[in-house]
Amino acid sequence: MTGDDTPHPPRLGPSHRAAATEIPVHLMFREQARVRPDAPKPASQAKAKANAPLPQSSAGRRVPRGDERLRERRGPVLPGWAGAAVGGLALAGCAALLWRTGALPDTLVAAFGATPHPYQGLRAQDYPPLAFLGIVALLALGGLGRGKVGHAWVLTLFGRYRGTVRRTGLVWVSPLLLRRRVDVRLRHWRSDPLPAVDSGGLALQVVVQVVWQVRDTARAALAVADHTEYLAEQVESAMARVLSQLPADAFHEDAPTLRDAEAVGDALTRMLAAETEAVGIEVFSAQPTRIEYAPEVAAAMRRRRIAAIDAKHRDSVLTSVVDAVDDTVNRLTSRGLVELDDYERKALVKDLTVAFYTGRGE
Repeated sequence: MTGDDTPHPPRLGPSHRAAATEIPVHLMFREQARVRPDAPKPASQAKAKANAPLPQSSAGRRVPRGDERLRERRGPVLPGWAGAAVGGLALAGCAALLWRTGALPDTLVAAFGATPHPYQGLRAQDYPPLAFLGIVALLALGGLGRGKVGHAWVLTLFGRYRGTVRRTGLVWVSPLLLRRRVDVRLRHWRSDPLPAVDSGGLALQVVVQVVWQVRDTARAALAVADHTEYLAEQVESAMARVLSQLPADAFHEDAPTLRDAEAVGDALTRMLAAETEAVGIEVFSAQPTRIEYAPEVAAAMRRRRIAAIDAKHRDSVLTSVVDAVDDTVNRLTSRGLVELDDYERKALVKDLTVAFYTGRGE
């Protein structure tokens, strides 16, 4: 010990470990590229990409518009008891007229407790009331029908729309009107796996579930040949347009993808609702329930996804190791425990990095 009795902390020399793996330290601590003041920060760029909405459909496309004159309105309908009462009275009038002329069998008349009359034949003045009462009974009883819950009748006369009947129970509708039953219940439709492609051209298979209901029965029955088939075709068309705007996966960047089920479902619902409004269909939800790669590319994309997950894991481990090494070296030097020159500092960083990384790997 010299004249200066103050003990100095030991100087740590470079550690020479034969089994240590050479790690290019200068690559981990190299200076980042200078960012211009007016350029956005990488974090803000990633956040902007993640929050970016789905691209909207082209303004050049025209949404189909239905005939404004074809709107659902209430059709002519009466309570069923009124038709039954009129029909019963007409039949009773016919029976009374035939009983007075003696045309009814005696056994039938006796069954009702009436006195039979001798048959004298039908006179000419008896035919008009019989014909009138018969027509009234035929129209009154022929117009009776049973309205079901969740169904409606679309009425037409000689090809012209006359109204819609949504009443349930026993109702009377003119037998001269042609009736067409339409299901107005809340319905859902689940598609088979449909082919599609993402923005990168990769083949996909998508299953879509649609919740919908007929709102305008006139348009659903008369504006299109088959509104259910029209809906299925529009689902496939809208799905192809929405899915082709984004990639299925973004392996090496933080960007919006088709895995965001809520955003994809909202875009598909809006587009499908606009396409089906012209035929009287209201779409509540159109949600892809499964988005998978086609069999010919599924294996390759699975390997790519595993590689991306492994690379992200390695990057996170290396980041935590570098932070731990930096914190350790700063603590040693700031507290005056060691004094290191540039060469010794690099050697210490290398040894600590190897030790920490090996420990994390285990």
